[in-house]
Amino acid sequence: MGQGDREALRRDARGARSPFLRLADGAVGLLDWSGRLIAVSSLAVLFVTLLLNVVLRYAFGSGIAWAYEIHALLLPWMVAGGVVIAAARGRNITVTLLPDMAGAVTAKLLAVTAQIAVVAICVGVLQSSQPILRASQFQTLSTLGIKQVWGYASLVYAFGGMGLIAALTVLRLIGGADAGPRDPASASLS
Repeated sequence: MGQGDREALRRDARGARSPFLRLADGAVGLLDWSGRLIAVSSLAVLFVTLLLNVVLRYAFGSGIAWAYEIHALLLPWMVAGGVVIAAARGRNITVTLLPDMAGAVTAKLLAVTAQIAVVAICVGVLQSSQPILRASQFQTLSTLGIKQVWGYASLVYAFGGMGLIAALTVLRLIGGADAGPRDPASASLS
């Protein structure tokens, strides 16, 4: 199958992307938005709670007792949201020297291999974290009275989201999507 044939599979007569690639892009976009919502709301609640606690401590001599425990629940969710955002945008830490030096086909093969490795790692982390999740169902934060499983559940969201994005990326690459920017300057955030 030649390059023109692959291009025809990706696009219809009007030049639009295939429905499969649009669906995969939409799923990744939805995960990106969920990560944004989780990260921003976690950060906002943490900031407001800690600010209110400081104001109350200085104004009245005592603050909110549970403000010292809220970070145990929300900080992992904020990080998990950031992990999913980075994975959805392809901005997680990566070394691109070899793909940048290789041709387009080799770069795509390397990208597929790397994404399959990410899926395998995510599945491994999710499986190995099950005992921790089960044990955390019996741990309660003393002041809030909330089970710590709610904080540890961020592991499932982060690695599940990252694994799903990697699996969708593999399918998108096999379906004809590009492996990424070939110009390292355009991909750099610095």
